[in-house]
Amino acid sequence: MTLRLIPDSVLGRTALVLVAALLLSAAAAVALFTIQRQEALTAIGGRNAAERVGGLVSIAEQTAPERRQATLRNLETARFRVGWGTAPVVTEDETLGLAGYVRTVLEKGLEGREILISTRPGPLGGPATGLGGGGRGHGMGPHMGEGDGLGGPGGPGGLGGPGGPGRIFPPALRISVKLNDGSWLNVLSPFDFGDTIWRPRFVLPLLLALVLVTVVALLAVRKATRPFALFATAAERLGVDVAAPPMAEDGPREVRQAVQAFNTMQGRIARFVQDRTQMLAAISHDLKTPITRLRLRAEFVEDEELRAKMLSDLEEMEAMIASTLAFARDDAASEPRLRVDLAAMVQGLVEDMEDLGARCSYSGPRDLVIQARPAALKRAITNLADNAVKYGGCAHVTLAPSEDGVALTIDDSGPGIPQADFERVFAPFVRLEASRSRDTGGSGLGLAVARAAIRAHGGDITLANRPEGGLRVTVSLPRG
Repeated sequence: MTLRLIPDSVLGRTALVLVAALLLSAAAAVALFTIQRQEALTAIGGRNAAERVGGLVSIAEQTAPERRQATLRNLETARFRVGWGTAPVVTEDETLGLAGYVRTVLEKGLEGREILISTRPGPLGGPATGLGGGGRGHGMGPHMGEGDGLGGPGGPGGLGGPGGPGRIFPPALRISVKLNDGSWLNVLSPFDFGDTIWRPRFVLPLLLALVLVTVVALLAVRKATRPFALFATAAERLGVDVAAPPMAEDGPREVRQAVQAFNTMQGRIARFVQDRTQMLAAISHDLKTPITRLRLRAEFVEDEELRAKMLSDLEEMEAMIASTLAFARDDAASEPRLRVDLAAMVQGLVEDMEDLGARCSYSGPRDLVIQARPAALKRAITNLADNAVKYGGCAHVTLAPSEDGVALTIDDSGPGIPQADFERVFAPFVRLEASRSRDTGGSGLGLAVARAAIRAHGGDITLANRPEGGLRVTVSLPRG
């Protein structure tokens, strides 16, 4: 299941890796931004709390004890609670992190005073801290008046609530400063991490940026992987036409090097084929002279039966040389492509063979136009039909459109061919003696020439034995 989700193309896999990397990097960036944002907000909140505490210390020491509690409570907010009592609310002093930073700020304005700071949750301390009392008359006796601590009912902001010395307050910045008269100013400032970042004004630009970067990256990947498709096209074209024009040498350095190597290989193959053709043409030309001399000498043989056999052998030699030269030249690859009515061509071949007494039939459309090399294609189909008649007794030709182009089938009623010989029978000069006799003639090049011509069109030939008997030859051809 996992393998099915992974694209099988270089473009798809590169795009998948790229998109995954973009998403992971975006997720890491958002996570890092969130952490740093929280740290920044916490630091800003701690500095603001420290500055306010410095001002509150000054106000508390300048205010008479009987009015100090009321004055301090008037300076509270829902996010900043103040208490005044005989004990500090901080039980575990801290010196690192946020507590250390706030201490540094406070000590600049409150030199010489005892300062306790903590970021851990803990009890409010009851009336002794001025933060956790639950009723009137608690605090510092005459100095507290009738004011209750921050934990009393109706306390501002609802952060105190009913409770007492055992009440656990949520995580907050706790600051306790000892005043000149020995009392303690206690402050609770809950951590404020701000609103969530997952809001439209943050999410929408992020998604838009991801989409734009992904689109641009995919276009870049598509352009970068395009040479692979060009290589595939060039390789397929080379398999059909060895004389095809070379690829354009452009693009990145590695692509140019690969193109140069491909063009060099194509040139070497073309020269090899040309040299082979020239060699076979020279051999064929040189053999014609002695064959002609032998033909002339055979005419002087008085024994008519011997003379006939010699002339027949010489004709067979000339036919083999001509077939070999035609196969070596690969005339199918040099002939230009034209619009050809394949149905009309096949019907004409079948009618010609019927006129010669062969058992042939045709079934298919009356017209079917494709792009092809007429002479090469006609020679290939003729060879296949001749083989069917010679070795199978008949040729039933069927033509029909297919998904990729057209399909031509030729059925005969012969003994068929062993499946192990399906590929070997296409090799040049191979004749299967089990089903073929030298009395039928031929050089063993018919199927080789036919497959070379069909493959030069971008198609192929396959063989199969029919269940009811006989051989079926299937020719697949593209329309273009």
